[in-house]
Formats: sequence, structure tokens, C-alpha cells
Amino acid sequence: MRSAGAALGLTWLPGAAGIWGPALPPLQPFMTFNFAVEVEGLLVGGFTQVDGLSGEVTFEEYQEGGVNGFTHKLPGRTSYTNLELRYGLTGVGMLWDWFAATTEGSIQRRNGTVMLLDRQRMPVMWWNFRNALPVRWTGPSFNAGDDQIGVEVLELAHEGLTKPLLSQAAALAQGIAGMAGA
Repeated sequence: MRSAGAALGLTWLPGAAGIWGPALPPLQPFMTFNFAVEVEGLLVGGFTQVDGLSGEVTFEEYQEGGVNGFTHKLPGRTSYTNLELRYGLTGVGMLWDWFAATTEGSIQRRNGTVMLLDRQRMPVMWWNFRNALPVRWTGPSFNAGDDQIGVEVLELAHEGLTKPLLSQAAALAQGIAGMAGA
């Protein structure tokens, strides 16, 4: 299938005049500072950072005899980066308990969700992870000359990420609502 070229692609931008009426303001990107993490339906902490929403498909190259213009690239396995959950140290120890149970051989794989929230703290987009297992815990650093919040890090290996269609629809609806209010 051939591409129609950049000129045609640019005319389909939502802000392009004449396509859907007058020019609309561009969709505003979501801010990443407002988010929540739930594991098995429970909001499990006040997280300061989540890293590792990442996946990669490996490809194998196949050189077909007589075809010298290109090399076939066939998709292989998909791998996902471990999630790193950083959260302020509190008296609630659910995540530590999960890690400690794993170190003692009590394997409990759990599902969860990383949710991006809008300014009213309503989910606008989310990613589900499945069959997660804690593989590393890092405790807070202590320094008597510092007044920082203690932060723990729990690293989770998991079996994949999904971004549900409802999540994508919610993000689109939020973006359109934001354009209408602009």
C-alpha cells in the first residue's frame, strides 16, 4: 500500500481549517504529574513516579533469494520492561508485604493499572499490567542533614501491558472537551 504523501496527511489534522469547519485549537497533551496506581482493585500508595511503561517487538530478518531490494522483517516475541513504582514511605505496607512474601516463596501474581488523571483526578487514560510479580525492592536513603521524604521503589516483572479501547475513548473525549472549552 502506497502512502498518499505528507501533504494529504497534514490536511487531516483536527486543527486544519476547512475539514470540520473553522480551525480548532490543537489537542493539548496530558500532563504526567497526576496519576494513580492500583493493584488488584486497591489504590496502594501515593506514587511519586512510575517508570517502565514500555514494550518492544523483536524482528527477525529473512533474506529471500532473488529479492535484492529489501530484507523481510518478520515479527518475533514481544518483551516488556519491568515497572518501577516509586512511592513515599508510609505506615501502609501492602507492597512491602507482597515483596516479602515473594522472597519467602509465596508467589502471588497480581494485575494492576497505571492511570493518568485529569485536573479533577478522573482517569483519562490507563494501562493495565497482568500477572505482575515483585522482583526488587529498594528502601529509602537516610540522611540526617536532609529533609526529604523517604521513597521506596518496587520493581515489578509482568507479562504484558494493554491499553483498553475504553481508555483510548476516554482520552479522546477529554481532549475534545478540552478543545471545546478553549
